[in-house]
Amino acid sequence: MFLNGAQFGALPKGEDLKGIIRSRHCINGIFHNELPTPVLVEGQSTLGVWLDFLFSKKGRLRPDHPLPAVKTALGSLDRHADLVVWLGHSSFFLHLAGKRILIDPVLSKYAAPLPVAVRAFDGTDIYAPSDIPDIDLLVLSHDHWDHMDYPTLSTLEPRISHVVCGLGTGSHLARFGFSKEKIHEGDWGDSFSFDGLRVHVTPARHFSGRLFSRNRTLWAGFVLQTGRRQIFFSGDSGYGTHFSEIGKRFGTMDLALIDMGQYNERWKYVHMQPEESARAASDVHARHLMPTHVGKFSISRHPWDEPFERISKAAAGNEWLLLTPRIGEPVSFDAEKKYSAWWRDMDGIGENEPSDVPSL
Repeated sequence: MFLNGAQFGALPKGEDLKGIIRSRHCINGIFHNELPTPVLVEGQSTLGVWLDFLFSKKGRLRPDHPLPAVKTALGSLDRHADLVVWLGHSSFFLHLAGKRILIDPVLSKYAAPLPVAVRAFDGTDIYAPSDIPDIDLLVLSHDHWDHMDYPTLSTLEPRISHVVCGLGTGSHLARFGFSKEKIHEGDWGDSFSFDGLRVHVTPARHFSGRLFSRNRTLWAGFVLQTGRRQIFFSGDSGYGTHFSEIGKRFGTMDLALIDMGQYNERWKYVHMQPEESARAASDVHARHLMPTHVGKFSISRHPWDEPFERISKAAAGNEWLLLTPRIGEPVSFDAEKKYSAWWRDMDGIGENEPSDVPSL
């Protein structure tokens, strides 16, 4: 009964499956990366990874103090002012072209099917679905639990106008209660227009699956394009030639939101090390880089703050500017601003303290 719960979604079938099998990236109902991409490197096993995670020595996987988040009233922000708000991990709230956009929202305390694993860091779960205003567009990169959260999405569904996601992901959303009229599924290379906003579905180097079946739905990145801005969201991805191809196709990105946390040499093909993320930012011609897949959940063995330190070092000498706002801190697109390394010394920083609106 538990495994049949709505939180596990549903795999494509019938007419939905017919649309999927026409994709050149899909063979016999299974999606494939453009480059050979094993989830684990040669000689590693899923069982070995789990045993290591459960029984090996753990060190600084979680912060000792609550993170210094800033709870901004998202609904009170001027929706005609372009801005971005990091909600932790890979979740973002944006204003672009007068539209409210939500990316990979996970507003639960746990990024897992059971409330015992992958618990959010203290101070990072300051937003609930009730804090999110009506959303014009929801963007979903793939169906993993730390990106596609059933409690968040099922609660927000009545206030979401449109969804853009990879092929097959709409079957999960339909099981969550979304009407099919809202769902726009795309293959890599597809695009969708929404009155002044165009969303391009771009390749990523990853995998998918919510339960036992793997790669039955497509994982993706996205370019959000208006007459004034271009924003790139990598989704979860290992490094590959797709980043330079995206850069050649679209040109300069005002902001790149790029995966750089929860990495491990054992799964180096599906998640980037921070230095690779820096290279990817250059490949897509980013003006600004903001870390994703960091700062809320621990899904790997590295210290929780290590990605911030490594990307800070990798940023030196690059043509793009690194942005490290706190969770909930609005960042506008009107001027340059540098950010402090808030993760180095959190003692004495007030949780949920008010903030002005810093700028890019």
